[in-house]
Amino acid sequence: MSKQQRTKLIEYQQRAFTEGTIECINDQWVFFDEETEEATLLDVWIHEEIEIFRLNRWRKGILCKDGRVQKGNETIHLKDQDTVRIRKNLVFSLERLLEEVNDDAFYQFITSLNTMGFSIYDCIYCYNQLTFLNESKQKSGVNFIVFDNGDSICSVHHHFTYFESTSDRFEFTLSTGKRMVIEKIG
Repeated sequence: MSKQQRTKLIEYQQRAFTEGTIECINDQWVFFDEETEEATLLDVWIHEEIEIFRLNRWRKGILCKDGRVQKGNETIHLKDQDTVRIRKNLVFSLERLLEEVNDDAFYQFITSLNTMGFSIYDCIYCYNQLTFLNESKQKSGVNFIVFDNGDSICSVHHHFTYFESTSDRFEFTLSTGKRMVIEKIG
């Protein structure tokens, strides 16, 4: 699996964006989160990627000051009541963990999580033991990850051993009592 394939799998996760509308209030752009109804100054995302829904499609660009979005050589001016979405950031320790596991474990973990109705963007906690074993030749331990999709909670224990052979075991437990175990030995 190439880095591009990994990136695509991450990009197309459910709940990867915070979506809402914008309004210009007192010469400042305010973002109203569709889900939480919270208001935030749009300036928080200056110089970050933002998407605007125009002409029945999402247009991606970099948010600039004064209600402008730069898309290559084109400048898009924001309008009151525009629908926008902003990509959420992954929990840093989960992002590192996804980079550290091999392709098979990466794919199995994400597709299994998705099958259970969760997205990697639902992560609310991740303890990544692998981060502390960078210098070790023999790596083994457990990572703990907790997800909340709004309907239920999923706890994942990732047991790993990386030495002469590779072993990744993911134990998924939902708050409903449903459980699933996947294991990849190589």
